[in-house]
Parts: sequence; C-alpha cells; structure tokens
Amino acid sequence: MYKVIFFVPESHLEEVKFAMFEAGAGHIGNYDRCAWQVKGEGQFRPLKGSHAYLGEQNKLEKLEEYRVELVCSEVNIKAAIMALKASHPYETPAFEVLQIVEVFGS
Repeated sequence: MYKVIFFVPESHLEEVKFAMFEAGAGHIGNYDRCAWQVKGEGQFRPLKGSHAYLGEQNKLEKLEEYRVELVCSEVNIKAAIMALKASHPYETPAFEVLQIVEVFGS
C-alpha cells in the first residue's frame, strides 16, 4: 500500500481526485474515494523555458492550494500517478509517494 500526497489549486481539486479515484486510488477496506485534504498557500517562480499554468516568468507567484493525501494499492499506483499527471493543471505537479508498511500485524 502507498500514500500519495499532492498539491493542487482549488480550481482542479475535484478533477484530479476524481481521476485518481477512477484509476483505483482511495480504497480503504470497504470504502472508496477516501482522501484527506487541507487548504494552504503554495508558491513558485516560473523560470525561463517554463510553461506555467499561471504566473509570469521570474516572478514569485503565491496561491491557495490544497494538500491532498490518499492511499493506493501497489496494483494501482502506476495508473494513479499517471492520472494525477494527466489531470493536473501544472506543468510539473508536486507530489510524493510513500510506502506504507504493516506494523504489528495490523
């Protein structure tokens, strides 16, 4: 099992989650479409050669984004990451994939 953490602007929050759910992420036991999210502020500065979703090259951009966490099985992790990248508006989406290990037979 894996945990996927990604950052996305509110305008694409539901679209990206939906794409990942359709790819098999977000299943916990007898539940699906499971996710945790919180709003925060992200920042970036597009550099020369970038094709930023928003902002101007060499100018610091700050915006509200959501941090979303969800789980994904090993069988679906590749498809879920492909769905994240395909549905996300950013040229290079920020995300993490952490492996979850079973502890004490849980």
